[in-house]
Amino acid sequence: MARASKSDVRLDAPKGLRSNNLLRARGGNDRFGRFTESIARGMGTPWFLLGLTLFTIAWILWNTLAPVSLRFDSVALGFIALTLVLSLQASYAAPMILLAQNRQDDRDRVQIEQDRQRAERNLADTEYLAREVVALRLAVKDMASKDFIRAELRSLTEQLSERDVSDAVDSSGRAPVDR
Repeated sequence: MARASKSDVRLDAPKGLRSNNLLRARGGNDRFGRFTESIARGMGTPWFLLGLTLFTIAWILWNTLAPVSLRFDSVALGFIALTLVLSLQASYAAPMILLAQNRQDDRDRVQIEQDRQRAERNLADTEYLAREVVALRLAVKDMASKDFIRAELRSLTEQLSERDVSDAVDSSGRAPVDR
């Protein structure tokens, strides 16, 4: 497949695929895709099954209980027209469901790629923050604690008071008198 140009990049299409520009110019590709998804969503509901069941029951009842001149499908031939209508419905429903599934797969692929990129960014951010926390812990470990500073100040105070006492004794030649 050909690579997509920068102007042709879409988030709901897988990477590297080139879209049909003729359909896109008319907006038909996306419109038809949305149409098939709505049909597929409708066929997956209980209301659709209930409606199809009621349609089939009404068809069978009409063609068995109505006057012979008003019947359009034969009971003796096994309701050939009903079989044809249901086969036609199934033959159109299957490709529409597949188209809707393919579109969903494309969106899922894009979402998975975005999730992977987001996870990579989160991992890189987490690793960066972990390194920063380790650096802060090392810096805090090297910092003096409050108790360490108090002990150092006490020892310095004691040294200064001892020096003052020794300086007073040396200058007068006698021991200082307490007053």
